[in-house]
Amino acid sequence: MTVTQIRPNMDNWQERVDLAAAFRWTVRLNMHEAVANHFSLAINDAGTKFLMNPNQMHFSRVKASDLIVVDANDPASMEGPDAPDPTAWGLHCGMHRHCPHARCAMHVHSPYATALAALADSTLPPVDQNGCMFFNRVVVDEHYGGLAFEEEGERCAKLFDDPKKKVMVMGNHGIMVIGDTVAETFNRMFYFERACQTYLLALQTGKPLRMIPDDVAEKTAQEIEDYPEQDLRHLAELKAILDEEGSNYAS
Repeated sequence: MTVTQIRPNMDNWQERVDLAAAFRWTVRLNMHEAVANHFSLAINDAGTKFLMNPNQMHFSRVKASDLIVVDANDPASMEGPDAPDPTAWGLHCGMHRHCPHARCAMHVHSPYATALAALADSTLPPVDQNGCMFFNRVVVDEHYGGLAFEEEGERCAKLFDDPKKKVMVMGNHGIMVIGDTVAETFNRMFYFERACQTYLLALQTGKPLRMIPDDVAEKTAQEIEDYPEQDLRHLAELKAILDEEGSNYAS
């Protein structure tokens, strides 16, 4: 059997492997939701052609070779048995068509971030170091308009008008996290969920919160952004664990 036969989709192979690993670990973190939610990664310079999980495939089963190629400017991408569902098309095509700095886009309904999205005030205050990562770096969408078909996807994408803000709390819905690479985006999504968890657990005590001053929060956010290769090492370690376990994610 040739290598081509083993891996029917060889283009952008490393990106495929990274994205498949992100799907598998999202399940382990209980941040997935049945066969819903989608991750995408741009593979052309314009950002309009991207990899995405096949329609209705559980994150725990996604392999590198399963990922489909979607062209935001080609409606024919919606043809075929594995074509994305209309909400995936609407939301992710909106991101890749109208938000060029969103090379990678990860949309989940993770428990703690979605709980934050359900609050009347969906801002995440800097109450711990993880929370500082997102100080003045989150967009809050307060105008949920139903399922994310094309019009809703375009509206959400255009809210990412500040390149510094790479997390959107989609009010009454979930979150959208963007970045340049799979490693960067997954790392950001992971820490945002952890920061939301800490914040909501602290609120449950009913006791006053110890707020970090704005200047310290901004300083900490910048220090974390400048910290070398933490996102790359994070994803590399997750892939190493999957490899040691004999996972087929990279097939």
